[in-house]
Amino acid sequence: MSHRRHLLALGGLLTAAALATLCLGTPVVAPTELPGVLLDGGDGLAGVVVGELRLPRLVLALLAGACLGAAGLVLQEALRNDLAVPEMLGVSSGAALGVAAPLVLALTLPAAVAPLLALAGAAAGGVLTLLAAGFGRSPSAVLLTGAAVSAALQAALLVLMVLADQLDLQVIYRYLLGSLAARTWSDVTGLGPWLVVALPALVLCAPVLSVLRLGDDDAEALGVRTRRARLAALAVAVVLIAPVVAVCGPVAWVGFLAPHLARRLLPAADAVGRLPWAAGWGACVVAVADVPARLALGPVETPVGAWTALLGVPAGVALLRARRGPHTPRRAGRRRPPDGAAAPGTGDPAPRDGAAAAGHGAATGHGAAAPEVAS
Repeated sequence: MSHRRHLLALGGLLTAAALATLCLGTPVVAPTELPGVLLDGGDGLAGVVVGELRLPRLVLALLAGACLGAAGLVLQEALRNDLAVPEMLGVSSGAALGVAAPLVLALTLPAAVAPLLALAGAAAGGVLTLLAAGFGRSPSAVLLTGAAVSAALQAALLVLMVLADQLDLQVIYRYLLGSLAARTWSDVTGLGPWLVVALPALVLCAPVLSVLRLGDDDAEALGVRTRRARLAALAVAVVLIAPVVAVCGPVAWVGFLAPHLARRLLPAADAVGRLPWAAGWGACVVAVADVPARLALGPVETPVGAWTALLGVPAGVALLRARRGPHTPRRAGRRRPPDGAAAPGTGDPAPRDGAAAAGHGAATGHGAAAPEVAS
């Protein structure tokens, strides 16, 4: 798919998701009335609902999806594994544990501390994965170790949830699935400082990702220190994931689906070219998934993370299989027939090694002529 068609498809889905988010619900706002409702501000119920609830929720969904999509591409390129996602490297689980533990233990902390706790938990989960895997000595070892670390962190979180009362347990459960309910402009502005730090680091990290895809030996031959580069890529992913998890919870599998969409639609692009598209598709996935999360079982809202996992995993697996199918190299030659056997498609016997060597010598003038084969 060309860049133009890719952009049209992405823009169309984002526009449809934005209109559905802003217009559908209680009260219903017609698309023709939407500009007036947004410009009038807080005049009437529709203005308050759209301007103070639906619009910040839409902006937060776009920002969270873009961060998760970009982080997923960074991890997959750095580890050279299409299954490397934040959920399988201990990053998302560590961030969720850092935010949920004070809630379970009834610790009173300012709201501004939550991103720092998420950042500390995500960093701890990622560093623990690298320590157990020998600091990225083998990409496959990092992925397998990360799955084990993630399972251990989730088990620790379940142990803490046993200590919570019923009310806190419901809040934590919805948070752990990833939810955009009751989010306001203060939650959106809380992501601003982290994006200021993450975006320059992401721009600097992107060119190195294409070199890491070549393999450790080739990357080191080009002057890249692979272990340090992987640590830097993990740090960038942590800064992208931690503030999103602090605000929305671990929205599952967006970092898996968005990079695969970018690769499927732009197969010839490198990591630098795919990065903005992965961020755009991540924003689109979360924005689209938030529509049924808000409306499917209304008036009860379901967590958006449940919908991204429900729809994202099978779609990502289908994209992965489709991408490997037509691009899997086939063997160029046929199997060599045994000596004296007829070559496929002909009635002539295959030449023996000695005859072939003699024919080569006759053709080059350095050997005896090949004996004639009687018909």
